[in-house]
Amino acid sequence: MADTNKAIEDLRRENIELSGMMLATGVILTQLLQSICKRELNPQAAAGRIMQTAREGIESFASETKADPHMKERALQAVQQYEDQIRSVLAV
Repeated sequence: MADTNKAIEDLRRENIELSGMMLATGVILTQLLQSICKRELNPQAAAGRIMQTAREGIESFASETKADPHMKERALQAVQQYEDQIRSVLAV
């Protein structure tokens, strides 16, 4: 029982660490993408191109590696989330 509790606690700690890293990565990525897009003549179109390329990359990776369909779906949802966030701060 003690081994099980320790394993659960180790997994919780690892999950917290990974969640923190994902949050920081997401914020940094969003800031970088916003900065890149704002420099373009048409920032909305630039955001669309970047996100479409990301979707194509996910589709290609998923098919080549036979990735878990749930992972692929979550990755595509994340791209949409980033696109929404970036577009919300860009000039129309």
